[in-house]
Amino acid sequence: MKNSMEMLCFPTYNRESRDLLVYQCGREECTPAHSFGPAIRDHFLIHYIIEGSGTFLVNGKLYKLHKNQGFIIFPDDITYYEADNHTPWIYKWVGFKGIKAEYYLQCAGLTKENPIFEYSNGKFLEECFDNMIKASKLKYASELKLQGLLSIFLSELIELSSIDSSSDYYYKDVYIKKCLNYIEMNYSRKLLISEIAALLGLNTKYFSLIFKESIGVTPQQYIISFRVNKACELMKNFKLSICDISRSVGYDDSLAFSKIFKKQKGMSPKKYREQFINSNSENLD
Repeated sequence: MKNSMEMLCFPTYNRESRDLLVYQCGREECTPAHSFGPAIRDHFLIHYIIEGSGTFLVNGKLYKLHKNQGFIIFPDDITYYEADNHTPWIYKWVGFKGIKAEYYLQCAGLTKENPIFEYSNGKFLEECFDNMIKASKLKYASELKLQGLLSIFLSELIELSSIDSSSDYYYKDVYIKKCLNYIEMNYSRKLLISEIAALLGLNTKYFSLIFKESIGVTPQQYIISFRVNKACELMKNFKLSICDISRSVGYDDSLAFSKIFKKQKGMSPKKYREQFINSNSENLD
């Protein structure tokens, strides 16, 4: 007996700056003791069990899971999972990336320390997966619809999470959300961490601490990454010079911008643009 699997993958090249981006989705009916790993991923991956049971191993912890439970795999974590020998699981999954992906997962209470969730409020989540698979087959609007469906899926997990909205976590969440919105609206001008903290009414040190706890990087690292990813999008507009792009993402000094870009992407802005042009040429061929 072979595994029954339907898997759909989507291009993510040059889309790193999106809030959310579906990388893959699918469904698999596993054979007894079917396993995957140990392996790592370069994206977030959620599995939701619709039948059967199995085990999930991550960071030295073994979780025994069953119908209506799910597990999240974080980028660069070594994981192993295996279907039960007697009641092998059937699961659906979605893999995704995006600059706000981890933030939304944390809002849903899903972290590396707590990678498991349970959902027993009907078939809403299962239908979300089914709709993603259907949306992937659209001719023109699949990417937009997939992004919307993933947002709905994550919003359901957030709504039903066990996080108490009156807790400190809630208030930290509000601060971080305001900060992310502020960066998104003002990344093209000079940004000082002390100014952002002051706008939120917070001490700079405390603000930096809760930001890193929530997002996983410092505010400065996030701003740099956000700007570089925006620059990658602007590279597609060949009317813009590297200097134009540098100024557009908040760097008046194009040389400093080039150094930062190379550190983030492993190549100069010029080389990145050439690679993009060559990639497009190959696709046209």
